[in-house]
Amino acid sequence: MDMLEAIKCRHSVRSFTDEKIEGEVAEALIGAVEEYNAESGLHIQLCLDEPEAFTGIMATYGSFLNCRNYFAVVGKDDEKMGYYGEKLVLFAQTLGLNTCWVGMSYDKSKAKCEIPKGEKLRNTIALGYGTTQGAPRKSKSVEAVCKVAGEAAEWFWKGIDAALLAPTAMNQQKFMFTLNADGTVSAKAFLGFYAKVDLGIAKCHFELGAGKENFEWSEK
Repeated sequence: MDMLEAIKCRHSVRSFTDEKIEGEVAEALIGAVEEYNAESGLHIQLCLDEPEAFTGIMATYGSFLNCRNYFAVVGKDDEKMGYYGEKLVLFAQTLGLNTCWVGMSYDKSKAKCEIPKGEKLRNTIALGYGTTQGAPRKSKSVEAVCKVAGEAAEWFWKGIDAALLAPTAMNQQKFMFTLNADGTVSAKAFLGFYAKVDLGIAKCHFELGAGKENFEWSEK
């Protein structure tokens, strides 16, 4: 499975088996975290066999069961945290793992991670071997999340299709992609819970669907 295939088969999972993440799978995750942190300047951390953050009423409220592993998404830039956190989500899927982005349904005070001064623990990503593979959820229409100046090449529509499969807080999908007249692509987040994080997640999906070699992001 590659990252693009992972987009299509990955769904949010909140219930996990007792199987531990160890050996080559754990080593691959650690390597990916190190690579993405070096590239982004974030401080994402992998927490294995650590159940405390997902105990108590918040985890129960979020319907999390037996969650003992997670990524702690730590940094300053919400969009960047969404982008690189989702790269880890998709990479984990290629390894046969299941995930769920978590905004509030965990105990932040019990999360076993280091938070450098001036940074924040924005989200966690529940991680493990799911008791199920999850299920698809309803998406907005293509027309609701994009604008096109003139004709659009196939790569743009593939990018939009991939973006519509991106997980977002409360399934809001409050983002807009615009194909500009000069061929660049703009991406905008609307107001909403974790909207900038969600935009980063959606941009990650768009890039994988469209192919980074086919376009440039607008700086405007």
